[in-house]
Amino acid sequence: MAKGSKAWSIMSLGAAVGSAAVAKKTLNTGWTKATGKTPPANPADPDVNVWEAVAWAAASGTFVNILKMLATRRAANYYLKSTGHLPAELQADGNKAPATGKGKRKKSKDSVSDDLGTIVGASVD
Repeated sequence: MAKGSKAWSIMSLGAAVGSAAVAKKTLNTGWTKATGKTPPANPADPDVNVWEAVAWAAASGTFVNILKMLATRRAANYYLKSTGHLPAELQADGNKAPATGKGKRKKSKDSVSDDLGTIVGASVD
């Protein structure tokens, strides 16, 4: 096992669990406000209207995965700053993250923290 891989495993797990919790709470609140009903507990239940089940599955699947991706990118950015390289799992595609020195990455206008803060509605810096 490569050095730092346990740290990355913990960081990526934390990002996934944390983003899923935020997404679930946000989705449940938004669904209730938009429809006036609670979200379907089990969209596969035949008693749930098929279009309501499809809408819930599409909205929840999309939102949860976007937040998970943004949180994982944020964790990867922190890992890069801390170690000077990306985790091995993220180097598999052959793309290299731009660096300006040991462990430093250029800040861009559309940084991950800005994206995540916009979606969650809070500052993540």
